[in-house]
Amino acid sequence: MTNLWNDAEAEALLAAAGPETRARDLALRVYTSRLIGRDPDLVMHGGGNTSLKSTATDVFGAVVDVLHIKGSGWDLETIEARGLPAVRMEPLMRLRDLPALSDEAMVNVQRLNLLDPQAPNPSVETLLHAWIPHKVVDHTHATAFLTLANLPEVAAVTRELFGDRLTLVPYVMPGFALAKAAARAYDENPEAEGLLLVNHGHFAWGPDARASYDRILAHTGLVAAWLADRRPAPLVPAAALPASASAPLLSALRGALASALPDNAPLPLIDLRTAEADRAFCARPDLETLATRGVATPDHVIRTKAEPLLLRRAAQSAEAMRAAVQDYATRYRAYFERHAPRAAEPKTMLAPMPGLVWLEGAGIAGIGATAAAARIAADIGCQSARVRADGEAVGGFFPIGAQDLFDMEYWSLEQAKLGSGKPAPLQGRIVLVTGGAGAIGLASARAFAAQGASLFLVDRPGEALDHATASLGRDHAGHGCDITAPGAAEAAVAACVARFGGIDILLSNAGAAVTGDIATLPDDTLRSSFELNFFAHLAFSQAAIAHFRAQQAARGTRGAEPGQILFNVSKQAVNPGRGFAAYGLPKATTFFLLRQLALELGAEGIRVNGINADRIRSGLLSSDMIKARSTARGLDEATYMAGNLLRAEVEARHVAEAFVMLARAERTTGHVMTVDGGNIEAALR
Repeated sequence: MTNLWNDAEAEALLAAAGPETRARDLALRVYTSRLIGRDPDLVMHGGGNTSLKSTATDVFGAVVDVLHIKGSGWDLETIEARGLPAVRMEPLMRLRDLPALSDEAMVNVQRLNLLDPQAPNPSVETLLHAWIPHKVVDHTHATAFLTLANLPEVAAVTRELFGDRLTLVPYVMPGFALAKAAARAYDENPEAEGLLLVNHGHFAWGPDARASYDRILAHTGLVAAWLADRRPAPLVPAAALPASASAPLLSALRGALASALPDNAPLPLIDLRTAEADRAFCARPDLETLATRGVATPDHVIRTKAEPLLLRRAAQSAEAMRAAVQDYATRYRAYFERHAPRAAEPKTMLAPMPGLVWLEGAGIAGIGATAAAARIAADIGCQSARVRADGEAVGGFFPIGAQDLFDMEYWSLEQAKLGSGKPAPLQGRIVLVTGGAGAIGLASARAFAAQGASLFLVDRPGEALDHATASLGRDHAGHGCDITAPGAAEAAVAACVARFGGIDILLSNAGAAVTGDIATLPDDTLRSSFELNFFAHLAFSQAAIAHFRAQQAARGTRGAEPGQILFNVSKQAVNPGRGFAAYGLPKATTFFLLRQLALELGAEGIRVNGINADRIRSGLLSSDMIKARSTARGLDEATYMAGNLLRAEVEARHVAEAFVMLARAERTTGHVMTVDGGNIEAALR
């Protein structure tokens, strides 16, 4: 394990905190929490929690003992001081005398004793932290400890490694009962350095933040080294599939997964991991057994379900995958119906779809309603694969059983982590934008992202594309290419499918205004303009349609909209400008392409629409061009740009909003919307 503590960073934080002891302690508590959160082999995606016992002054001016504990919704990697809300200790300590306490009552007591009533809910493991009598307490789900925690001989191995320095706590569901069990275990061995929660995770503590962090690393490193000494030589899998090969597989898988969803539900997103270790795991001969064993730590069940969907090579045709998904859904319903009647309150079944897929020959795929959810499931799936593989090498992987998993999956306090808000209107939609780094392309990408879509930007490789992609956030992607090159469209669409599992909307936007009088225009100039302003649109349309059809065929029913195409056409298609024939001719052809595709694809449910925009500041209408045109007309630039019926400049964001409106217009196809502020000469009949 790598110790990330940096004296200079720590000193800077202490200097910023000032002389007050509590502020300095809290600054270092935040610092080591982030160090823990930065290492995915310790915690990931909101897992784990950290705490600090201190004092604070309440509203009456009295100094009270408090527990700073990670708040709900905070991630250790990015936590701030306000993410460690202060809870009065005295009421928390009194709770230990109670024989039992419901989850709802526990949460209420913790919330009522926050010093700041606006603070987030304290962790569900607040009482466990409170009842361990050490100043700083850390809880992780370290990969090595998850392997150890799920061994059948966990007690013997823990004793071999730690002697009495680590105390075992048998599995108890998080909450009041677990806190009581952990406190009893601590009382039986108060000299211990930490706890191993069987089938769950690791606790350690210390007199200050650095001491506890160092202990977390030392304990974890010891287990990791023990496992490394016993780890067999890894399998050497076949080479990773290129995008051209994985894209058809994922497109079919996405459609098959959707067959378990209600009609018209958005298709799920897929995040495929193809590292050698992940592909090697998916080649194991014992996957059928491992797939039924459960999860590495109970928290994972809400992200991945209890079991992955296993697809051996022989089961990777579209028809076989659909049958496997439907069988998975049937088994999940039976699991729900078997355990739900035992619950204290009525339960509503979640979507019977896997959160993980093990694809022999391809890798581990995370499944989610959003790109972020798929990424989190994939991260957890890869960690879980390592836990399973190491566990099987040293005694076996035996996590909690089905009833305990059900209780965790349908525990109200865990479900709250997933959020209950209404999905964004375009959640689950994958949008490929050509010319994505340009003014209209990027504005449109941002507009779609704001509606919940996942964006895949295609543009020339370089700084502009990198910056545009980064500006959208980590769960979007970019692809650099010359879109006029042979095979570029097929490769770009395949790359999008390989990244997200599919494509739902093609926004064919890229173009360039080529000028020159048609009477003297060189032949190669006109042909190159057609390559960019028409043939690239055609090629991307054809590539996208092929994947729309593959997804829909795998789904087996019409269900949700198979896909749609949006074209950035131009007013030049209907209102030619002097000297712009080389631009207007291919744009007019693209206009016809839009109508032809709408005619041919309507019966399949694929919609095709477009925008005719005019006079938008972009790469097509540069600052130099605006200056030249306004000067030639004897106008200032502002007046020139507002030269329409509304007397208002049309911006890229207005075009973007129109694209989003068309994308959401469920019964509109073959339509071209004009976004030009009013130009009678360019009006459509």
